[in-house]
Amino acid sequence: MPSNSLLIAQLTDTHLFADESSAMMGIQSAASLQAVADQVRSLPRQPDIVLLTGDLSQDETPESYERLRETIAPLGATTYWIPGNHDIPAIMQPILQDGVFQTTRGFQTGGWNVVLLDTAVPEQPFGELAEAQLTFLDQQLQAASELPGLVVLHHPPCPVHCPCMDAIRLQNADAFYKVLDQHPQVKIVLFGHIHQEFEGDRQGVTYLGSPSTCVQLKSGSDNFEADSVLPGFRLLELFPDGRFSTRVERIPALPSQI
Repeated sequence: MPSNSLLIAQLTDTHLFADESSAMMGIQSAASLQAVADQVRSLPRQPDIVLLTGDLSQDETPESYERLRETIAPLGATTYWIPGNHDIPAIMQPILQDGVFQTTRGFQTGGWNVVLLDTAVPEQPFGELAEAQLTFLDQQLQAASELPGLVVLHHPPCPVHCPCMDAIRLQNADAFYKVLDQHPQVKIVLFGHIHQEFEGDRQGVTYLGSPSTCVQLKSGSDNFEADSVLPGFRLLELFPDGRFSTRVERIPALPSQI
């Protein structure tokens, strides 16, 4: 990959527990995340940035976020995070705020403008953007209108053709689109939440959903049915002229099978 590009690794929906042996739908999430981190470390080019896009804890404990920190920090990449519907920001913040971890929600790097949004609604599985978040998005995009934009959130604003997930996606997507449509420089909207790979297009913007680092859900599922597809992560290579490429990487086997 050319050195003038920016390489981003998105890891999402880690669903960690205080107890490292705990499993989600049959997969030990701590061991699975470690296998994903090991695969990131084995890449011929290391990512410049890691994006953690929500549902990082399953049990909302400080210990789960400490486990996340211990697994991700050795990658050495500048790491940004957003909460998902399973997370408690007040618990996350003190643990994920120094070293490689950044709490900034808007930044410019590699010729791109990156905006991270909080869609979490306390004690609800669906997402919503508060008015302050919509204003923040508009301001951040307006302030760097000359740069291609990457917008990052946990809940998908668009249908992903999976009924169980479409029911709990971003509830005020129209308000999101109203802001986005005023900023044609946005190239990518990146999200987690859906535990499966997704790619779509709306008005020239590419929408990308990504696999979980633990359990995967079957596309088209009505009832959160687990898939046999292996855990993974997404890579994005961003070029200063607005071009980009992306691919999903998956671990070769579950940790118990390696």
